[in-house]
Amino acid sequence: ETGQRKVTSIFFGGGTPSLMEPETLADIINNIRNYWPVAQNVEVTMEANPSSSEAKNFETCRSAGVNRLSLGVQSLSDDSLKFLGRRHSALEAIDALETAAQVFKRFSIDLMYGLPGQTLDGWDNELNNALDLCENHISVYQLTIEPGTVFYREKVPEVDESLSNQLYRRTHEILNLAGLPAYEISNHARPGYECAHNLLYWRGEDYLGLGPGAHGRLTNKSEGGFFETEAIQEFRNPDKWLDSIRTDGEGTQKRYTLAFQERLEELILFGLRVSEGVDVERFYRLTGRRLFDHLKEEKLDMLVKGGFLIGSRSKLRLTESGLRRLNSIARALLV
Repeated sequence: ETGQRKVTSIFFGGGTPSLMEPETLADIINNIRNYWPVAQNVEVTMEANPSSSEAKNFETCRSAGVNRLSLGVQSLSDDSLKFLGRRHSALEAIDALETAAQVFKRFSIDLMYGLPGQTLDGWDNELNNALDLCENHISVYQLTIEPGTVFYREKVPEVDESLSNQLYRRTHEILNLAGLPAYEISNHARPGYECAHNLLYWRGEDYLGLGPGAHGRLTNKSEGGFFETEAIQEFRNPDKWLDSIRTDGEGTQKRYTLAFQERLEELILFGLRVSEGVDVERFYRLTGRRLFDHLKEEKLDMLVKGGFLIGSRSKLRLTESGLRRLNSIARALLV
């Protein structure tokens, strides 16, 4: 099914992969090389928490083949970390970032804004401190209170819209000035330091998910000359996943072909997240269909005239004001 498709990125995520034995990491990477052709400059990212217990493994992880680190710092404030239920301290995060800088040429950190008690000045200081520690890639997310979460049950209030907009604008101002423009709604990087693996998701390219809870997408040409994309979901429960591996040789729980409308929604929603937008030629390569034939022309014209979208023969992308309205714009184009 995957033929001789070349592997351009490998991503170890979903928890604490940095606690794996380096031999296990190396075995997985070597087995991937045995099954598929691997790009010479393959990006191998590993997620890690910035605790001292994980930071001590960075060197051995690099020796095993990891060449990029993604650190879930979340905050450089002890009060905010306590609120978020994180086990590491701000000092541990700083130490982990300093260790990462010594071990990896490429690493990134995650930060959150919109936390209780956060001010514009405090966020300015936190962002600038983060830039001193990680100068090439910073991912920034606003805290959202989702139903079913502890924060929702405890009735934690979300930051008001005015402050949220100010924090968002300040984030872009500071990171742009530092040479890290937003290449995706929440991700800022110095040119050349973008996460290649995540770009695959946002561009709608194929990927394989291996391990409990993993998911993937595989696109192949259909009989009608179009392209169909399969969604693949692995068992989430580790025991069920292992049982399936032993009995069936794979951990797949379900596998189904996406209807074209589902695929269209994915490609539009993900594609508009990135600054480059939805590439018309790529859309045709992935679906066998022409992008603008499947968008509401009247709504498209209205959004372009309103300054929310930029459309051309080759791209469809959001303006700065459009980025804050991604979901409503996507709905308008598709519904």
